[in-house]
Amino acid sequence: MNPPELSVVVPVFNERDNIPPLVGEIVAALRGRAAFEIVYVDDHSKDDSLAVLQSLKAQVPELRVLHHASQSGQSTAVRNGVKAARGAWIATLDGDGQNDPADIPKLMAARDAAAPEVKLFAGWRVDRRDSGSKRWASRWANAIRARMLRDDTPDTGCGIKLFERAVFLDLPYFDHMHRYLPALVQRAGWKTVSVPVAHRPRTTGVSKYNNLGRALVGIRDLRGVAWLITRSRRTAVEER
Repeated sequence: MNPPELSVVVPVFNERDNIPPLVGEIVAALRGRAAFEIVYVDDHSKDDSLAVLQSLKAQVPELRVLHHASQSGQSTAVRNGVKAARGAWIATLDGDGQNDPADIPKLMAARDAAAPEVKLFAGWRVDRRDSGSKRWASRWANAIRARMLRDDTPDTGCGIKLFERAVFLDLPYFDHMHRYLPALVQRAGWKTVSVPVAHRPRTTGVSKYNNLGRALVGIRDLRGVAWLITRSRRTAVEER
């Protein structure tokens, strides 16, 4: 079997009601446009998300399901999904349904029109559909991150992204790394582009994050990523 052109990786934790409609939207957006697979990673959900995913496999041949033996967080789920993926390019979506899969072809079109050194196409939620407190916290966090990392990215927290699998797997791995992909990809010597995408309100389930907890972890992570950037050394390699 030939590998797919694209692997759509979706991490989930307790999102049983969001899974069927999101899978249907991914299929509607991509079937007939590209050879693709969908790789869901269940982060040891406490509800029946895993059972819902397993039941969908009979209806959606593109669907693959991974399950964490213990809860490990979104970055680990994304990384394990990318490691298991068979496509050379990866699209990621949050499992809560707030990202619109119809934007994946838009990111692919941006990739096809871009220079070959651009390896990450990051979604940019120009019209956030979150609460006022979440939008305020995001603006505050983005301003601090941009000042410290100078990654020229207006929205690193958007879950919908398109990137080359090999480039991602070459990045340093740590918990919460998914929030710093533009800076990490740039550190590796590649370029990134932000693409405006849709954002939708959550219709079911609850958010897995709170503003204070995210801020406290983010401060430590920012310092770590800034340190990684200062310690980066790159050079061209020639075989002779």
